[in-house]
Amino acid sequence: MPKGRPIKSEIRQNVVEILFFMKQGYGYEIYKAYISIFPKVTMRSIYYHLKKGTALGEFKIERVEKEKGDYSWGGEAEKIYYALGPNAKPLGNEKAKAHFEKKGS
Repeated sequence: MPKGRPIKSEIRQNVVEILFFMKQGYGYEIYKAYISIFPKVTMRSIYYHLKKGTALGEFKIERVEKEKGDYSWGGEAEKIYYALGPNAKPLGNEKAKAHFEKKGS
């Protein structure tokens, strides 16, 4: 067995399911959807899996936007929008599907 964390991740697969229905989204938006559908995780974990999934080709960066505002860390926020990459294998999770169907109506 190779050293390190296993490549497969339940959290990352759940993010794939969310992006399958969202088509694209930024980190905090994905996090909000995740905690309303699946068991609670930290926002840091979601960002870790977005970065790891991008490296594995499960996600791709669609675009990066700078948004001006009055934030605690300064006057600008960077939103990185993610979409499914070529290695993503969405399974069509029923919980995620129900969440986005309900949200759409």
